[in-house]
Amino acid sequence: MARFTLPRDLYFGENAMEELKALKGHKRAFIVIGGGSMKRGGFLDKLESILKEAGLETQLFEGVEPDPSVETVMRGAKAMEAFQPDVIVSIGGGSPMDAAKAMWVFYEHPETKFDDIKDPFTIPKLRNKAIFVAIPSTSGTASEVTAFSVITDYSTKIKYPLADFEITPDIAVLDPAIAETMPKKLTAHTGMDAMTHAIEAYVAALRSDFSDPLALKAISMLDEYLIDSYNGDKVARGKVHIAQCLAGMAFSNALLGIVHSLAHKTGAQYDLPHGCCNAIMLPYVIQYNSKVCMERFADIARCMGLPGATDKQLTNALVEEIRRLNKRLEIPASFKEAGVSEELFNSTADFISEHAVEDPCTGANPRETDAANMKKVLTCAYYGEDVTF
Repeated sequence: MARFTLPRDLYFGENAMEELKALKGHKRAFIVIGGGSMKRGGFLDKLESILKEAGLETQLFEGVEPDPSVETVMRGAKAMEAFQPDVIVSIGGGSPMDAAKAMWVFYEHPETKFDDIKDPFTIPKLRNKAIFVAIPSTSGTASEVTAFSVITDYSTKIKYPLADFEITPDIAVLDPAIAETMPKKLTAHTGMDAMTHAIEAYVAALRSDFSDPLALKAISMLDEYLIDSYNGDKVARGKVHIAQCLAGMAFSNALLGIVHSLAHKTGAQYDLPHGCCNAIMLPYVIQYNSKVCMERFADIARCMGLPGATDKQLTNALVEEIRRLNKRLEIPASFKEAGVSEELFNSTADFISEHAVEDPCTGANPRETDAANMKKVLTCAYYGEDVTF
């Protein structure tokens, strides 16, 4: 038996946020945001106006950091407890959405400890007090449709991907006007995050006939539109916003692999954006995983219209296409090129590898992986050397 879970409603297209007037009948909305971009762009004011028109009282929780901490989550849960919302709304990038999901858990279950929900599918039943609405401003994390939330423990510099269908949002709103506000570098990093989601979902252990077409469609759209989106084309920006959501639907159900396992750990240790870490790791992990699922990577290459008469040729073409995309998006080809010193790499490689094995994403990787092989892949990604083992 398998399961495929998506939000109940997904509103998309121009002025999609207006559809939140359907929340009429609810009483209080707790809004979670990150920095000031949603304020500066006028989107927060628009959201609050729509919710108030629907008859909801609102309260704002702002200042969620780029990699939300356990402390921020607990602080937000306490604020929710005081306000008693029946709707939780997060607008912004993946970080405020991830933080709000975790806050939701502790709001509904204040007796729960963070250690209680670190393992996959250990989150208690939600929607006893509130429903969840997610409005993404970036085109990559797809947190608006996924069963995941990444929270950082800064005392150990470890990112914990919480995973449970309970935290899949009830309503997702994809408004292309919000995505148009992304700066260029963020467009690159989130776009390659989405590409990684789709590629890993297509080869992941829990892939299915439901997730496969979503993953392939996302890959095709990202390959066609990401560069134009990066260069400021508004139509392409809207297409990428849809593509990243399709990728999210795929990976939320098929799960991911060791690109993400390593990105979760390198991002915290090297202080690099998550999407950048994924983009750097992706070609090396494709090479590593191709030993057991080359035919799946060949499918992806065909979907992208890449040349090759054999599965091996097609997989090699896929690796080169990812490298080409990274180069055009001005993303480094290796961690060394990204500015990570050899001293830092050598002092953290074992720690990263050991904790990456324990990451929830590792279990869905198509090729079995231990700490030794994880370190070998990481070493290749640091120096920019092909994975041949």
